[in-house]
Amino acid sequence: MKLRRLHRTAILEFYFPDYSSKLDLPFYDVGISAGFPSPADDFIELTIDLNKEFIKNKDSTFFAKVKGHSMKDAGIYDGDLLIIDKSLEPQNNKIAICQIDGEFTVKRIRIEKDIVWLIAENEDYAPIRVSPENEFMIWGIVTNAIKTF
Repeated sequence: MKLRRLHRTAILEFYFPDYSSKLDLPFYDVGISAGFPSPADDFIELTIDLNKEFIKNKDSTFFAKVKGHSMKDAGIYDGDLLIIDKSLEPQNNKIAICQIDGEFTVKRIRIEKDIVWLIAENEDYAPIRVSPENEFMIWGIVTNAIKTF
């Protein structure tokens, strides 16, 4: 799957997936031991299409590369590639891509009656209270993070 760059901000780089390419990768459905290795006598080699696996709503899915460390305690690190679905309804405690006063950010959203909070998953960052004076939009919900090691 190729990605086409859409937009770059200080916090995120946005990409749109190019579905014209298809890449079936080998997939071994045997389970991977995280303890002691076990011999796999009989396993079947299958293929997996990452587009089908991770993208549920093709027309509303985008990617963004993270810059920064505000979500490290949620397992989202600088350089990770996020899969974002704009068609999903914002819900309390979901991780979202938000635009506040013209700047994009990735934060956990907390909804309390008429108040929305943007919560970092790093104690070095204070929560952001969204007030009526802010220009605010929840742009999409993060569905997956692809890690780089």
